[in-house]
Amino acid sequence: MSGSVEIIGIRGMPIIRPGDDLASMIVEGAKKMGVGIKDGDVIVVTHVAVARAEGKIIQLKDIEPSDLAKRIAEEAGKDPRHVEVVLRESRSIVRMQNGIIISKTKHGIVCANAGVDASNASEDESVVTLPDDPDLSAKKIREGIERLTGSRVAVIISDTQGRPFRRGVVNVAIGCSGIQPLWDRRGELDLFGRALRSKITCVADELCSAAELVIGQAAEGIPVAIIRGYRYLRGEVPASVILRDRNEDLFV
Repeated sequence: MSGSVEIIGIRGMPIIRPGDDLASMIVEGAKKMGVGIKDGDVIVVTHVAVARAEGKIIQLKDIEPSDLAKRIAEEAGKDPRHVEVVLRESRSIVRMQNGIIISKTKHGIVCANAGVDASNASEDESVVTLPDDPDLSAKKIREGIERLTGSRVAVIISDTQGRPFRRGVVNVAIGCSGIQPLWDRRGELDLFGRALRSKITCVADELCSAAELVIGQAAEGIPVAIIRGYRYLRGEVPASVILRDRNEDLFV
C-alpha cells in the first residue's frame, strides 16, 4: 500500500504520428514539465496514442463494407465502413442494441465497437484500432524509457470502456509491462481476523482509472500520465490475465 500518490498529466506533447518513438516523447515531455521520470513511476499511456504511433490509423475511404456490415450499419445507424472495421477487429459480436455494438476483440476483450475509435484519429473519415499486441507495446515503451533514464518503471496501456450494470465509462488496462496487474489478497486477514477468500484487486485497472482524472478524454490532449508514489509488485504478467475465462463469465 502507499501513503500518498501523485498523478501527473504530461502536457504539451506533440501530435503523435505513425513511427514516432513514444518512449523518447514521454521522457522529453516529463523533462520539459520539470518532473522527469523516477524509479517506481507507473506510466499510463492511452491506447489511441500507442495505436497512432504504431500506424493503426485506417482511412474509411479505403474500406469496402461487406453485406453484413451494411445490414448492421442500417440497424445501428452507423457508417457501414466503420462497422466493417469493427467486424474485422472482432472475434465475435456479443450484443447489438440501440446503436451500440458490443463485440469480443481479437485480443479477447469485450467492449464497444471492438475498441475502434474515431476520436483523435486526426484525419477526417478515419478510425484508430487497438494495438495488435498491447502487452508488447507496453514492454517496448517501458524498455525505451528505462534505457533513456536508467529508472525502473511500469507501463500500462489504457482504454476507455463501459461496465456491466453501471452507467459511465472508466479507463481500464489492456496492456502492461513491469507490473503485476492483479493483487491476489486471498488468505490475508480482515480487521476481525477472518481470512479473505475471493479478494483479487485489479491494480492495473485502478491505476488507469486514477490516471484518467488528469488524462481526461479526447478534448484534453493529454495522452500520458505518470503515477508516482504507488508501491506495486513488479512483474511481466500480461494484462490478458485480467480477462475472465468463459466458464467464470456471468455477463456474456
